[in-house]
Amino acid sequence: MTISFIRTILLYIVIIVAVRLMGKRQISELQTSELVVTLLISDIAAIPMQDTGQPLVSGFLPIAVLVCCEILVSAFMLKNMKFRRMICGKPIVVINDGRIDQAQMKRLRMSTEDLSEQLRQMNIFSLSEVAYAIVETNGKMSVMKKPAEQSATASMLGIVVPDNGIECVVISDGQISNFSLSLCRLSEDWIKGVLKGEGVEQSDVFIMTADCKRNYKIIRKQDRQEMKKSEARQG
Repeated sequence: MTISFIRTILLYIVIIVAVRLMGKRQISELQTSELVVTLLISDIAAIPMQDTGQPLVSGFLPIAVLVCCEILVSAFMLKNMKFRRMICGKPIVVINDGRIDQAQMKRLRMSTEDLSEQLRQMNIFSLSEVAYAIVETNGKMSVMKKPAEQSATASMLGIVVPDNGIECVVISDGQISNFSLSLCRLSEDWIKGVLKGEGVEQSDVFIMTADCKRNYKIIRKQDRQEMKKSEARQG
């Protein structure tokens, strides 16, 4: 039992390292080669995890080979566009200048229901609003609305909007995020000064957000009584 537990933990760590080496993507964003490698890694790792008679090397070695192959393939795809198109395919236009390309939809085996569903997920409920719709190589759809259907922007209305930079969570559950501080170009001393001015302890902060212009918002942690009341209202 102990051996199985240790083997499982080791394989879990190896798989996490392998996925990190291949890059950060969600399942829906994986390219063809990445999806194949991910499926193979999960199958290979399951064999030594379930069969304690198999040496761990029999799982580690194939995983390492697959990760190396994926990194090499990804690097070559960056250098060679033809190779990339051969592995990943290319984007396909299914709505061109407001007209549905039925041949391309047939090529993708995409039904009208599939098209409507993807458009609805992008808050588009009428085909007449769409100028261009492109199915990307990861299966997601990119849509450009017709000019008359696009939302008015500040530049179109001649409005000058102040640029406060990105708003980041600088404190999460009492812990300061140095990464968020660097994005907002803020310092830990500034955070502590703000908390002192507000009379709030760092450990009592649930979320604190801030931007480059030093605009901030603090949300305190709820105490047990408040949490019980909240649970009672939801229950």
